[in-house]
Amino acid sequence: MIQSLLRASVLSAVVATFALSVPAQTPAKIEFPAASPTGKIEQRVGFTDIEVVYGRPGAKGRKVFGELVPFGEVWRTGANTATSISFSTAVKFGGTDVPAGKYALFTIPAAGEWTVILSKVTEQWGAYQYDKKDDQARVKVKPLALAEAVETFEIGIGDVRDASATLVLSWEKTRVPVKLEFDMKSVVPEIESMMAGAGKKPYLQAAMFYYDNDLDLKKAITWMDAGLAEQPEAFWMTYRKGLILAKMGDKKGAIAAAEASLAMAKKAEGGIKDEYVRLNEALIARLK
Repeated sequence: MIQSLLRASVLSAVVATFALSVPAQTPAKIEFPAASPTGKIEQRVGFTDIEVVYGRPGAKGRKVFGELVPFGEVWRTGANTATSISFSTAVKFGGTDVPAGKYALFTIPAAGEWTVILSKVTEQWGAYQYDKKDDQARVKVKPLALAEAVETFEIGIGDVRDASATLVLSWEKTRVPVKLEFDMKSVVPEIESMMAGAGKKPYLQAAMFYYDNDLDLKKAITWMDAGLAEQPEAFWMTYRKGLILAKMGDKKGAIAAAEASLAMAKKAEGGIKDEYVRLNEALIARLK
């Protein structure tokens, strides 16, 4: 009997000691999905870096424009904190000149015409503190109908070229495009200073920038020739010299450049051979 009691006492002590030595389990932390997760897009257009940060609400079976997002009222253009958009250089926003900087993006939806706003006051929660006096730009845009519904609000930057792009807002069956335009000629003094300076120069890139933006084509040819003097076998540069000459109206010179590039390309190996054979043959056919 005594031995049984002793064994029971020892067992109880061991159990108690073990219980004290085991730490209490911390409940697992669950990070629930955000109702409107944050989206971020970054896009370089020409010399300009664009960044957009916005909340992405979902339609979730609701009618969006005219109900969830009322017509005629300022909207944060997303969810949570008002959407922000930044430009590293000056931009024409829907035709309105806007300096480089960061802005809050607001809109006023309507059935036939949207007002798209850039406000100088960023980091606002919603549109509750929006004040028209802080507007940097306010433009009118015609909304477009989409054939397929977009479930989650989306902002994109499309139609990207060196000097322009389109900011696009899409949700439900509505697409709202805003034209963005950039002054490419503002960097010409910097390019010419660089090309006149010492050291290795980006002859091909500078020449094609002038070609793409209808700048001084004689200067572009001079740079292309300088580049080819360094790399005489660069048939991809010779082809582009042909493009510049064609744009200048020198058909004979353009055909000669394309034929020289074609002859070099045929001696190359790999996929680049087929690509430049095709490009040069197309250029020659177009000019003859």
